[in-house]
Amino acid sequence: MKVILLKNVDKVGRAGETKEVAEGYARNFLIPKGLARLATAGAVTKVEMEKKAAAEKAAHEEKRLKKLAKELSGVEIKIAAKVGEGGKLYGSIGVSEIAIELAKKGFEIDKDQIKLEKSIKDVGGHEVMVKLGQGLDVKILVRVVEEK
Repeated sequence: MKVILLKNVDKVGRAGETKEVAEGYARNFLIPKGLARLATAGAVTKVEMEKKAAAEKAAHEEKRLKKLAKELSGVEIKIAAKVGEGGKLYGSIGVSEIAIELAKKGFEIDKDQIKLEKSIKDVGGHEVMVKLGQGLDVKILVRVVEEK
């Protein structure tokens, strides 16, 4: 019996694939558990349309991320903070502050995408990695200056 897998099934196949399986396996296990459905002509067409839509969405997202990476590359943000003796900050600059400054410049970056080895605790320039997803990483410069 031909079925379309709705979810990945071990030793059978991946979601979206059309597979030939034993009739009892399909009727007693795959279909009742919502892992597959019968492969009718309409269902096959629907799955192919869904695959095409998902591929277009992924391509659009990749294009958007590449554009964002290009715009974000080389961006410098300034953060003013209270400074004590020796250029050390009272407190520290973390990913939240960097995300807020990026938002002020028009970049919607989630704080989880900003990677800091440790919080910034002194004035000056610091390179910070922003992981956009799909293997796209961008370095930005965070310049910490004394608050006046």
